[in-house]
Amino acid sequence: MLEATGAAQRRLFDEASEVRDTFFGRTAVVRGVIEITDVCVKSCLYCPMRVENRYQRYFQRSDDILQATDAIRQAGLGVVALQGGETPASTTLATRLIPAIRQAFDDDVEVLLCLGDKSRADLERLKRAGADSYILKQETADPELHLTMRAVPLSSRLGCAHDLVALGFRTGMGAIVGLPGQGTASLIEDVLLPGRIGAQMMSASPFIPAANSPLSGALMGDLGLTLNMLAVMRLLHPSALIPAVSALEKPEPGGQVLGFAAGANVITINFTPEENRQKYAIYGSDRFVVRREHALGTLRKAGIEPLFGRDALASMTCGSTQGVPRERGPQSMGVGSIPLKFCGSDGQVRFERASKGPSFRQRGCSADAGANLRRIRDGRD
Repeated sequence: MLEATGAAQRRLFDEASEVRDTFFGRTAVVRGVIEITDVCVKSCLYCPMRVENRYQRYFQRSDDILQATDAIRQAGLGVVALQGGETPASTTLATRLIPAIRQAFDDDVEVLLCLGDKSRADLERLKRAGADSYILKQETADPELHLTMRAVPLSSRLGCAHDLVALGFRTGMGAIVGLPGQGTASLIEDVLLPGRIGAQMMSASPFIPAANSPLSGALMGDLGLTLNMLAVMRLLHPSALIPAVSALEKPEPGGQVLGFAAGANVITINFTPEENRQKYAIYGSDRFVVRREHALGTLRKAGIEPLFGRDALASMTCGSTQGVPRERGPQSMGVGSIPLKFCGSDGQVRFERASKGPSFRQRGCSADAGANLRRIRDGRD
């Protein structure tokens, strides 16, 4: 399925979308992100924010963060994400801000953090302050490649992910697709890892070579392969929250529309104050920044209904914790190349092999991948 192109890829996307629609309806959670700092102590080869790069860093002022939070509230969104480089100082800042954010929403809000590795003690502080969710992308589940790319062992990040799950955070993981030296077996592990950890959110992002990073001259990650990753994640983790990330727009305009065609159900609008928005160079200074008009336009093109506020929170709870199909009972559904049956009267969802069908490779996939993606994006297929 990861290698699917042409007709096989269209079938893969159709099945992933069907699973998404079964569990969530044809909807997507809209959330707002504020990038609170570009300070980072790590040395990731793919990132311009790595500690070796010497430039004037920023910490967003608390008043500016709360003003951006108010803009998220006024936009009707119910999920506030605080994102930043990996630094111990972000724990103190977030711990101080979270109660104020919750108060601004009369406690009717999901507070999502993406602040890198933290000690268990720091995670407990953030949880007590009122954080609900935490994204901690593994980037790559290949131990050797992870050590090469991030200069820290994979076990360190996975230990933090296990702590998040144990502490009751709704936990997210994610992979970069197309890193130099990455193989198919590695990507398969990236698809399976979130389920092993117990994560309820997951993502796949194409590798974007960025200036001022050691990998600036490498090839960009393949959009088709990234979308196939999203689709397979949806098939294997039906109740997960899976975003169409902003990086999908870099290989090809309309990439996020394709993300929803492949089964995504989340989009994030950037509310970082303008003066620091371009300083947050996670994909380079020319990164694609998702604004409200683009996000809602993307959803319209994809035929997806946006979920704001309480609707978004209800969808997150229904999909990621109950794990049962929306308004449907036990049934058979073709997932991937193998027909699978939903079963389990105890409220848990398991998949049972019903019969073996031909693989995507056996069905043939000779159509040009780029032309196929353009047809899906433009609604011609």
